[in-house]
Amino acid sequence: MSVIEKKQTAERLSESLAEVQRLIALHQENDAVAPATSPALDDLQQRLQNLHPADIAYILEALPLEERLLVWNRVKAQQDGDILLEVSDAVRETLIESMAPDELVAAVRQLDTDELADLAGDLPRQVVYEVMGELDEAEREQLQSALSYPEGSIGALMDFELVKIRADVSCEVVLRYLRRFDELPHQTDKIFVLDANEVLCGVLPLRSLLVADPEAMVADVMATEVVSFQPEDEARDAALAFERYDLVSAPVVDERGALIGRLTVDEMVDVMREESDSEVLNLAGLKEEEDLFAPVIDSVKNRWSWLAINLCTAFVASRVIGVFEQSINQLVALAALMPIVAGIGGNSGNQTITMIVRALAMGQMQVSQAWRLWRKELGVSIINGLIWGGAIGLIAWLLYGRLSLGLVMLAAMTLNLMLAATMGVLIPSLMQKLGRDPALGSSVLITACTDSGGFFIFLGLATIFLL
Repeated sequence: MSVIEKKQTAERLSESLAEVQRLIALHQENDAVAPATSPALDDLQQRLQNLHPADIAYILEALPLEERLLVWNRVKAQQDGDILLEVSDAVRETLIESMAPDELVAAVRQLDTDELADLAGDLPRQVVYEVMGELDEAEREQLQSALSYPEGSIGALMDFELVKIRADVSCEVVLRYLRRFDELPHQTDKIFVLDANEVLCGVLPLRSLLVADPEAMVADVMATEVVSFQPEDEARDAALAFERYDLVSAPVVDERGALIGRLTVDEMVDVMREESDSEVLNLAGLKEEEDLFAPVIDSVKNRWSWLAINLCTAFVASRVIGVFEQSINQLVALAALMPIVAGIGGNSGNQTITMIVRALAMGQMQVSQAWRLWRKELGVSIINGLIWGGAIGLIAWLLYGRLSLGLVMLAAMTLNLMLAATMGVLIPSLMQKLGRDPALGSSVLITACTDSGGFFIFLGLATIFLL
């Protein structure tokens, strides 16, 4: 098969991974018997040639380090740069470490300026300097401009390949101009219209150009209401705008409105995916994306801090239980029932905190609205507490024959759900106000609050009303 498989369904991707793993296992078996011959590696190389770089990146991320490097060494050199762009940061680090400087130079010299800027932070400094020395003056300026902006800003992601025209020409002239290109830059859905001072004054969508009267002037056909960005803006805000307005590309302008680059939807999709991944990791207390097959010590470094915090909070919860040790000794049923109160509170708190973190990330909520949302979540928690607290209270009454124990379960569960709602709104809102990522460790903190609080509320009420 000579044509690269550009699109793969999830099922076909899994099949490709399974086939690569089969060929690796076959190679390892043959290598043990007859090291001089390995037809499995030839089949593996042929299989990789038929895959898109993004699919190869998926396969590399799913393999242990030794097998990953075996596959990486069988990839065509022309694909190295594209694959490095597609793999996760953690896996990219392992691949770059395995490559000699001249291999890295050969891999990235074929990339566009904006793509090279994406990789520059992970490449050895001498490799970046060598590649920059091979660029022409305009490309070198573009690369230096992209590298001058902080990570996560629009300037670090903008593409410099675009089509621009003047407003005082006809559509026929524009069509003749476009025919001079071998191909248009990727994700080109519009042409940017500039005035004599290179200031953006509108955009000409290709769909409008194709149906316009050839004699019509661009100024009469172009759209003047344009969603544009500045290079210092946050990339995540731009990603939300792309989603909201269904954009394919958008101009990037400086403070006086001069066009300096553009954003494309493929970059914004990557930003949205990274933001989503980051939220999931932060909720669990992980500091960064982790290579699934990373060395043990690297995984330990990534996870230890919030585990230490969790240990401290668990110790606090244990001391709360210790305070009521005599109550538990007098009524053993308390030991069986108290995890239910804490567990349901933790689950409810995680639901609330996930919703709040998502709303903050999507820009749907401002910290000033926390009071209103807290009242709403408090109402939800009271209703849920009365319903499910009543249900578990009834079960406790039937099991242990004490109505008062069932009423304590009802009250404790309702109060703990109210606590969970309060902390679920307060924790991310406070972190957002302090300039921190609202998702960072939120799941760990809410669980600590509902565990300790649930134990204290339930055992305290039991001590007062039952003993």
